[in-house]
Amino acid sequence: MAKVDKSLYTKQQWRIIREQRRQEKQNEKLNIQSTPIVVEHKSPKGKIAFVLGNGTSRKGIDLNRLKEIGTVYACNAVYREFDPDYLVAVDVKMILEINKSGYQHKNPNVWTNPNKTYHNMRNLNFFQPSKGWSSGPTALWLASQHNYEEIYILGFDFKGLDDGKRLNNIFADTPNYKKSTDSATFFGNWMRQTKSVIDTHKKINFYRVIQPDNYQPEELNKFSNFKNILIKDFHKILENF
Repeated sequence: MAKVDKSLYTKQQWRIIREQRRQEKQNEKLNIQSTPIVVEHKSPKGKIAFVLGNGTSRKGIDLNRLKEIGTVYACNAVYREFDPDYLVAVDVKMILEINKSGYQHKNPNVWTNPNKTYHNMRNLNFFQPSKGWSSGPTALWLASQHNYEEIYILGFDFKGLDDGKRLNNIFADTPNYKKSTDSATFFGNWMRQTKSVIDTHKKINFYRVIQPDNYQPEELNKFSNFKNILIKDFHKILENF
């Protein structure tokens, strides 16, 4: 069994990992295949969280700066270039990629839905029960469960580029993503799921960071705890922290 660097984890996370490794050693002796431990998510410290979708509107934002200010929740291929506090991925192909990279052994807060495909994968956390949602709204829901006062939503563009004609995703043209020339996926489910999170967490103020030409859905604008803010104003907010 490979050696693990304890300094990469909190005391609570290390206790969980240590117990899992102890169980794995026992199972190896008995020739038993173990399933990953499901870790309960606890409320992190701090009042602010950032939830990253992968729409192109968040290009140019310093993600490391966000991590200095609050807790960062992200989804899917973000892990290729940035280490968020929590990573959510519900697509099977994406989890297979993450597992192949071994990223979940570095970051113990990788979350997904239960799936028999993952039976032999270690150090994944499972939503119980499965949300059945897309990765972005699921990440937003997870952050909302941790009771922040403010959540900033970035890269939730909903509509595709060219008025919905082309894929709107930072990772277009990379493995497990469509081509940038492909038509955009209809955003109806993402919208309903995002709306549900905002509607059921009225004590949290949600701020969606957008470019001037981004789509601004009326379904969200009607909530008193939701506001769209321009990216230029968001940069000013970051400067004041």
